[in-house]
Formats: sequence, structure tokens, C-alpha cells
Amino acid sequence: MKKEVKNWLDSADYDLETAEYMFKTGRYIYTIFMCHLALEKVLKAKVEDVTGKTPPKTHDLEYLVGLAKLSLDEDMERFIAELSNLSVVTRYPTDFQRMLKDFSRERAESVLKKTKEVFQWIKKSIV
Repeated sequence: MKKEVKNWLDSADYDLETAEYMFKTGRYIYTIFMCHLALEKVLKAKVEDVTGKTPPKTHDLEYLVGLAKLSLDEDMERFIAELSNLSVVTRYPTDFQRMLKDFSRERAESVLKKTKEVFQWIKKSIV
């Protein structure tokens, strides 16, 4: 495995672990933020693996899926789109109190669970 790909994977694993810690401590906004970051980095590992080039500096998960030449099922596609939209809100909050309500424990738990599934699926396609 190329050093650059391993670096992306190590960083992605770290971010997914951080998402789990954020969930355990009740920091649900950051749980979702870190889920997005973990998927972004595992996708960048796949892009580097497939293309042999440094992935672009983007947060757009759907764009990275295309660059990685991945064929996702409908459920994964919907989740990637949903997480991309949620990430924008975490980066650029317009109503923090509403965000605290919207990003409940249940929602964060659901996002974390689905992130782990998609993450492992992408990672297995690399290693």
C-alpha cells in the first residue's frame, strides 16, 4: 500500500474513533462533523489508490465518490448526500440552538452507525 494511501486511512481511522468519543460524551454536533471528516478521508484514500494522484481539497463527499469510481447502492448514496448536507450546517451554523435540538442523540447514533458501515465498505475496497 502506498504511503499516501496509508496516511489517509490512518487519519480516517483516527477521525472515526474521535466521532465515537464525541458521541460518548454527548457532543452530537461534533459526532456528525467527525463522521463526515472520517468518510471524507477514507474516500480520499480511495481516490489516491485509484488515481495515484493527490485528491483535491474538497469536502464534497458525492464528488469524491465519483473520483473514487465507487458504485454505491441507493441507501449509501442517500446517506452520503445527507451527511454532506449535515456537514455544511456544522461548519456554518446559522441557528446554534436549533442545531442542538436537530442533532439529537438518536440522530447522531444513527449517523455514526451508518458512517461505520459505509466506512468499512470503502476501506475494504482499498485493503
